[in-house]
Amino acid sequence: MRKPFAATRTTETAPAGPTRTAAPPAAPASADTPLADAPPLATAPPRLTLAGDLARPARLAVADLLAWPQHRAEVTFECATDGARRHRFTGPLLHDVLSAAAPGFDAARRKDRLRFLIAVTGADGHRTLLTWAEIDPDFGRAPVLLATTLDDHRLDTTGPQLVVPQDRCGARYVSGVRAIRVDGGYPGTH
Repeated sequence: MRKPFAATRTTETAPAGPTRTAAPPAAPASADTPLADAPPLATAPPRLTLAGDLARPARLAVADLLAWPQHRAEVTFECATDGARRHRFTGPLLHDVLSAAAPGFDAARRKDRLRFLIAVTGADGHRTLLTWAEIDPDFGRAPVLLATTLDDHRLDTTGPQLVVPQDRCGARYVSGVRAIRVDGGYPGTH
């Protein structure tokens, strides 16, 4: 029997969708084309910005996140406003996406990566904080996802969702992730 509000997760990898990049916006109407005849401008999908102490910062849409292995998580968590919530998510591990952006770990310092914090901001301004140690396979190994689907629906129009399957409370779930900042530069740490 499952514990109430206990987060559950599967460890299987979902098949990755096709790797695609966002389509460029429609070309603007030329001076010779009346505005009424101009094609409608395409709305670009929301993108999240990976920034901070990274050698390869990036801007990624949900379609870009499909390039990483997709993991499934079936979760139950307590929501302060709606009570118990149950959802299915798929997406890449946050650790995999951030590792590809090459955080600025000092190889000469043992365990340097443990001083890094990860700040996540959603479209609605909701923010949360994780530590690198939580998601690092050598330490906490938390299977935190940047979800590309919620209950089998793609999140292309809203942006990815941060999913923290081990949390009993859903407060660190962030919808419409717009920014992730990896920061290891604190005064007096070197």
